[in-house]
Amino acid sequence: MSEKKKLFLLDAFAIIFRSHFAFSKTPRITSTGINSSAVFGFLNSMLEIINKEKPTHIGVAFDLPGGTVRTEEFPAYKANRDETPEDILIATPYIRRILEAWGIPILQAPGYEADDVVGTIAKKAQAEGFEVYMMTLDKDYAQLVDENIFLYKLSSFGNGTEIYDIAKVKEKWGVERVDQVTDILGLWGDAVDNIPGIPGIGEKTAKTLIEKYGSVENLVANAEDLKGKQKENVINFGAQGILSKKLATIILDVPVDFNADALVYVKPDKEKLEPIFDELEFKTFKKRLFGEEEPAAPKTTNKATAPSNQMDLFSAPAVTPEKKSEIIPEEIEDETILLPKETIDTTVHDYYLVDNKEDRLRLIEFLSQQKDFCFDTETNSLNAVEANLVGMSFCYRKGEAYYIPIPQDENEAQAIVNEFKTVFENDAIGKVGQNLKYDIMVLKNYDIEVKGHLFDTMIAHYLLQPDLRHNMDFLASTYLNYEPVSITELIGKKGVNQGNMEDLQPEEISDYAAEDADITWQLKEVFAPEIEKVNKKLFEEVELPLIDVLADIERNGVKLDVSVLEEMSKELETDSLALEQKIYEQAGAQFNIASPKQLGEILFDKLQLDPKAKKTKTGQYKTDESVLSRLAAEHKIIDDILSFREYRKLKSTYVDALPKMVISKTGRIHTSYRQAVAATGRLSSDNPNLQNIPIRTEKGRAIRKAFVPTDENHILVSADYSQIELRIMADFAKDENMIAAFREGRDIHATTAAKVFKTPLEEVTREQRSQAKAVNFGIIYGISAFGLSQNLNISRTEAAEIIEAYFTEFPAVKAFMDTTVNNARELEYVETILGRRRYLRDINSRNQTIRGYAERNAINAPIQGSAADMIKVAMINIHQWMKDEKLKSKMILQVHDELVFDTHLSELELIKTKVPEFMKTAIPLDVPMEIGMGEGKNWLEAH
Repeated sequence: MSEKKKLFLLDAFAIIFRSHFAFSKTPRITSTGINSSAVFGFLNSMLEIINKEKPTHIGVAFDLPGGTVRTEEFPAYKANRDETPEDILIATPYIRRILEAWGIPILQAPGYEADDVVGTIAKKAQAEGFEVYMMTLDKDYAQLVDENIFLYKLSSFGNGTEIYDIAKVKEKWGVERVDQVTDILGLWGDAVDNIPGIPGIGEKTAKTLIEKYGSVENLVANAEDLKGKQKENVINFGAQGILSKKLATIILDVPVDFNADALVYVKPDKEKLEPIFDELEFKTFKKRLFGEEEPAAPKTTNKATAPSNQMDLFSAPAVTPEKKSEIIPEEIEDETILLPKETIDTTVHDYYLVDNKEDRLRLIEFLSQQKDFCFDTETNSLNAVEANLVGMSFCYRKGEAYYIPIPQDENEAQAIVNEFKTVFENDAIGKVGQNLKYDIMVLKNYDIEVKGHLFDTMIAHYLLQPDLRHNMDFLASTYLNYEPVSITELIGKKGVNQGNMEDLQPEEISDYAAEDADITWQLKEVFAPEIEKVNKKLFEEVELPLIDVLADIERNGVKLDVSVLEEMSKELETDSLALEQKIYEQAGAQFNIASPKQLGEILFDKLQLDPKAKKTKTGQYKTDESVLSRLAAEHKIIDDILSFREYRKLKSTYVDALPKMVISKTGRIHTSYRQAVAATGRLSSDNPNLQNIPIRTEKGRAIRKAFVPTDENHILVSADYSQIELRIMADFAKDENMIAAFREGRDIHATTAAKVFKTPLEEVTREQRSQAKAVNFGIIYGISAFGLSQNLNISRTEAAEIIEAYFTEFPAVKAFMDTTVNNARELEYVETILGRRRYLRDINSRNQTIRGYAERNAINAPIQGSAADMIKVAMINIHQWMKDEKLKSKMILQVHDELVFDTHLSELELIKTKVPEFMKTAIPLDVPMEIGMGEGKNWLEAH
């Protein structure tokens, strides 16, 4: 019996674009700077179907540049598409070279699109007994499905595939015949291809009309049967609908030959392909395609307990396979994208459970002889302040690690941890870890001060690639091609049934914990030389010292007066209920105010506040804050709804939530400062998020009353940089007018207004100052005329005139912005004062939207990042001074540009004098820094 002939036809650019955007957040960049994401994704998708579907024949169809038969008939066809991203233009020749070297035919025809070529060949192949699969993302291919022609449809971002046969096309499109797909497309149109369709007819209506009339032509012929606006549109735009159908119809008589022999799948030619893969640094893909070059080493058996022989326990470093340079971001969890990862079961390693004192002491002896070592803690809580140790792991050479279980008995635990005190507190030994702040804080619970040079792999990667993720699983996958043992394998997924590490036996934890230390050590070996090349000073002198500062701030915590929040909760409940009744009266109906659907119906259907109100894709009216704020002048109900929302959010998110976050052990709340989140360098906070506590409204500000000093012998002191980002911008731009205003202590917004509106400073109105303020801060974020018009509720023309006047009066600012963007185009990154980089790979994109976003980041990142650098340096210097002076006062909060101190009354004047000095001199600039100081019995008073 002859083999079934199975032909796969691939739509090249559909797969290339999919692969490129799938890796957009974490692109694959070679050492020579080539973005290989699209090539890599395309090859993985193709290899997936080769291995899984085993086609006997295969071909790849490409669009050719230039016009097509469609553009000749309708010049606007595809006219609104953005320019192709440069990285795709670079990737496409590589893909063509690979296909040619592989022996996979490239299918194309001048004047025709890839889908026309695929359609023509598919029909010819079916006639010769082939089973044909068209691999694409394009829904239009559904019209080609036949008895032996199938749509092998990929999802947009890697969530598998669907195979469409005739029955599935009929079901999905709601048609009696497959060819009616073109009729639906003719009515519906296609915004991507700029096929106009008939106005007012969307997907659902198109299906209904074709179900009734059978075709676009028949619908147009019977337009008089329709009613209202639909009738009018079909009569007026019927010809357009028929043309749209023609544009959406795939051409089946393209002048291409069907040569079955030429399409036979052949095995890849290693000699031809290997140089291309080497150029693209596809080491793992090459191994995957051509097989192992040498047998893999057998897995070493893990030890359940440590042997008594010293040479066995501390053997020579295990020989492990070389680290993989292939990286696959976790964003793309799709079988068509992911390569096989190395795991604990496929690599050689020696992991030891060290559970007796004799072996612990030998381990400590060896640790004390190292230049540095990696350590990690296993605990029973994510909150470091209240966490108890379950175990500790150590590694000082690749492939070898040790796990020390810690008993739950408090005295026994302390005794074991004390054994390691000498190495932890040895200044001469460096300490390596992933998110070291957490481990340092946990060890503080056991009176251990971690000393010595630090190397945090999370922070290192944050400086190297600030826009990516920095958790260990991602780093291991990306840089080592390794998939660590998941915590869920040990304690289950998050939820009510999740277990706890302290419930497990040491033997169950040992490999998991040792692996963490081993992988972190390996990551350090990858990142250390890269940090040397990029910005070692920022790493060594700012980010690493900041770890200890943040650890102490978090451990200090802040006292909360729960009674203030309890009283506020009652007030908010009373006020929101009163508002609720008031809203019902104004609406003339009771409804769920928190429901966007019901609220939209009341505002836009019943009250008719905005005849052009926009809806979401699900058909609901948009009722977000920006929409409602724009309508505030239309009806009093809007202000009440916004207030109602504010009260409810304050109550649930802060007033009722904060007391639950007080840790019983300390009686305080302890936020966690996250050092590796914001790409600009800013700190963020979590559990609770203190950065987002409202400040713009009276009731929002009142929450700060609950943050209080330790006792009657303490007072809160707030120190806040004044207009730090504007001052940094003035320094960067070297604008004499702005610098002079800051040096003379003038109101910068009034000064700006006087310049822009050509008004004497003393005659500047409140409205003019407000507009100038919006421009001053907006410029930092690359605000457009449209954005300013929205912010100030003025016309776009008026906003454009204000911005133009601003740049006329402050030409140095415009020159700074232009120079910054031009330099960014050349370097593809910008830097802060201290050299913190923000990479801008899209700064040269031909896509205006993408390029514009990168340009705004180019202007903002150096300014916002320098502000972050400045307060970090200030925090480090203040923290060291307070330790050296052995002060009773504590630094307890950092929120944006503000520091808060729980100040002992005996040290009040000292804090008020020294802290501003440290903040002003953190990073010297031509523009003076001003520090706003305040004190009070609570944070609100102090701020």
